Amino acid sequence: MSETISHDSAHDNSSAASHASPDQSPASHRRAADAEMARVLHTTPFRMALDSSGAGIAHWKHDPLHDVVEPMSHHVIMAYNGSTQHMERRSGRSIATGTFRRGVVIIIPEGSSSRWDIPKPVDVVQLYLPQAALKRVADEAVIGTPTDLLERTAHPDPITSRLLLSAASALEGHGALDTLFRHQLIDLLGMRLLAAHTGSRNTFQPAMGGLSPKVLGRAIERLRSDSDADVSLDALASDAGLSRFHFCRAFKESTGLSPHAWLRQHRIEQAMNLLRDTDTSIAMVAAELGYASQTAFAAAFRRLTGDTPSDWRRHVR
Repeated sequence: MSETISHDSAHDNSSAASHASPDQSPASHRRAADAEMARVLHTTPFRMALDSSGAGIAHWKHDPLHDVVEPMSHHVIMAYNGSTQHMERRSGRSIATGTFRRGVVIIIPEGSSSRWDIPKPVDVVQLYLPQAALKRVADEAVIGTPTDLLERTAHPDPITSRLLLSAASALEGHGALDTLFRHQLIDLLGMRLLAAHTGSRNTFQPAMGGLSPKVLGRAIERLRSDSDADVSLDALASDAGLSRFHFCRAFKESTGLSPHAWLRQHRIEQAMNLLRDTDTSIAMVAAELGYASQTAFAAAFRRLTGDTPSDWRRHVR
């Protein structure tokens, strides 16, 4: 079952069903999404990665909810990961009822407010997306598109749901890698939202070719740097003289990997060299390569190789 919408009989119109209730307060008075979610959910996130704009990813596991979510300064896009359950959402005079299950998404547009009644515990991954980031993606990747997102309640969208649910487990406890991943995900999901959740047909710019050898070499040199060089997507794209969107496409065309995947593979190759050729402890290898903890490093290493660092070291020596 997907979203079902009913209305007050005296105010029955189609736009009320799909658009959030407008907020009349100044944008500066709205809470950041992570702060408002912490307030209304009465807990802390299981996992969270944010940048200075408040954009990012959060994985929440929370109790049943019967409360009003106040206007926020970000769009909030959610993918549900819990047991199937019915819920109700009230936005102004419109009422939306739906079924939370894997494969559906929830969208709370920036500045909207709604009351939620969810009877069972919830496991959900959320994307916090500033309007400025969505507009940038539209300017870089889409021709002549509106950026007003529709309100969605348990709306079928397996593509967005799958991307979001996989995002929480992809965070590796490594600052540079997590930043690159978050930037790529925001741009990818921004494109998906513009394509599927604005209520209009959009035209995307055609793909371009790869990077020139000189530009590609400069990008790889930055990614390989063992110093405190900025390896954010913004820095890489700026070096190449391209937008983030076009840089990612061109880098993957040239290497077969996204910038995040390339850097993740490079870090693991560095780890393999240290584990094979030195007696450096696994904890020191993790610290040297920038992981937040030995546990985070071991999980990342195993995801890419299938072995724990200690097992891999034992096999190759």
